Amino acid sequence: MSWIISPYDEFAVEEALRIKEMQKGGTVTIVSVGGAKAAEAIRTALAMGADKGILVNDPATASCDGLGIARIVSTVVKSLPFDLIIAGQRAVDDENFLVGAAVAEFLKIPFTSLVIRQEIADGKITCHRTIEGGTAVVSSPLPALFTTQRGLNEPRYASLPGVMKAKKKPLDVKTLADLGLDPAAVVKPLMQVISMRFPEKRKAGKIIDAATPRAKAAELVRMLHEEAKVI
Repeated sequence: MSWIISPYDEFAVEEALRIKEMQKGGTVTIVSVGGAKAAEAIRTALAMGADKGILVNDPATASCDGLGIARIVSTVVKSLPFDLIIAGQRAVDDENFLVGAAVAEFLKIPFTSLVIRQEIADGKITCHRTIEGGTAVVSSPLPALFTTQRGLNEPRYASLPGVMKAKKKPLDVKTLADLGLDPAAVVKPLMQVISMRFPEKRKAGKIIDAATPRAKAAELVRMLHEEAKVI
């Protein structure tokens, strides 16, 4: 199985690259926690144009929940100079929305979610974020963290030259010990997955076969009354 970047994280990578291009400088660093195959996703981001990657690969992280992952990511980020952190709004495999917000909390920096547009000027970032029924515009000082929403951008494809260059870009692999973290203190999940299963299959729909629309309507009423018992 080939591991891919979450679509929302792709938006994050693309936006970071656009900001770097607009600011005419800076470094885009990809940070992830996972097994060896997670390096494939990081290499994809490097092929898109990111400068370097950091992967925390430690067997102890297998039982981490979102809060544990956020503790690890925030520890990595603390060791780096940064102005802005961009994260996907959620993981599309387990629908986890926690990590981005928790990283911002651990770092004590402003946090904005569901961003569809942003502007940076004079040491501040102004974000347009989706809310029910509209859009909110919020501003905060840098450094800050925001999470992405569909509509923010259209991620670029990794070119063949980009793929070749990605193989030579630095990808640091670290363990919890390298970060000075005690697995017993970090890997204490507050949530445990008890089971996972596919949703129940829907029953096949019925097609009403009758000669005229009037006859079809009459048969529909009969079925709703006698079979579905909803009228």
